[in-house]
Amino acid sequence: MPHTSHTHHRRRAPLLAAAVAAATLLLAGCAGPSTGSQSGASDGGARDADARPVVLTTFTVLADIAENVAGGHLRVESITKVGAEIHGYEPTPGDIRRASEADLILDNGMGLEAWFEQFVSGLDVPHAVVSDGIEPIDIREDAYSGMPNPHAWMSPLNVQVYVDNMAEAFTRIDPAHAEAYAANAQAYKTELQDVQDELVQSLEALPRQQRALVTCEGAFSYLARDARLTEKYIWAVNAEQQATPQQIASAIEFVRENDVPAVFCESTVSDAPMRQVAEATDAALGDVLYVDSLSEADGPVPTYLDLIRHDADAIVAALSGGQQ
Repeated sequence: MPHTSHTHHRRRAPLLAAAVAAATLLLAGCAGPSTGSQSGASDGGARDADARPVVLTTFTVLADIAENVAGGHLRVESITKVGAEIHGYEPTPGDIRRASEADLILDNGMGLEAWFEQFVSGLDVPHAVVSDGIEPIDIREDAYSGMPNPHAWMSPLNVQVYVDNMAEAFTRIDPAHAEAYAANAQAYKTELQDVQDELVQSLEALPRQQRALVTCEGAFSYLARDARLTEKYIWAVNAEQQATPQQIASAIEFVRENDVPAVFCESTVSDAPMRQVAEATDAALGDVLYVDSLSEADGPVPTYLDLIRHDADAIVAALSGGQQ
């Protein structure tokens, strides 16, 4: 969640500080399995048998991108589980122990992981912010007005910057495989460009009056920019509080005035507020969109490239009434 002096951040800070302090005391004595939450994470014995450097990411999307760049030379894990809501995540003592044992920590930056910054700064572990160098789109509404929209990975063009930052960070901790990281990065960037071209082509096919993207969270600013869609959302950034009546009314007004045929919600939040918008306007509720988390391996979006393709297909199908 973006940096802010919002009330619930102030309430949470002492609790996080206490958790960090308690976890620090436990680090030396912790010998049990990690409570870390990536489905691929394993116990300490398995990690000891794997001599590869450990790269820890804050959420599953970053882990998948990092695995493509690492190419098997690094052990990549995610702090949060598949399906987790990233913005308000509460780190555990096990998370802190895992972070202290990592060889490199990657986070998105742009204020997304305020929960993680509480303890990363106190660890003697290399750290890279993968969004460094990206021009942010500022949020224009709600309490977060003027702050950067952190969802930069929703643009495959931006993720090419992520990839370069990852390759550079991987080379610093494992220079022996520098050439492999550079080659993997270039190959994946080619795939990202292909997905970007597919996304723009598919969304540009929509008639002008259907080129509006209405979502629960304002997580699609970069995708909307790339595909030249008009963006409208109920709330700017996922937060603890429910959508307000004013936010829902504003979305209803937008859908009515622009005759928007379909609206959407994301996989990690309740779609109840958007259902109210759909019922009040007769707009269809499109297929669920994915932003903050991948799915399990047998789900609809097991990789980042699958996530972008799924979202683009879902948006086109719903806004065109299934006629594309």
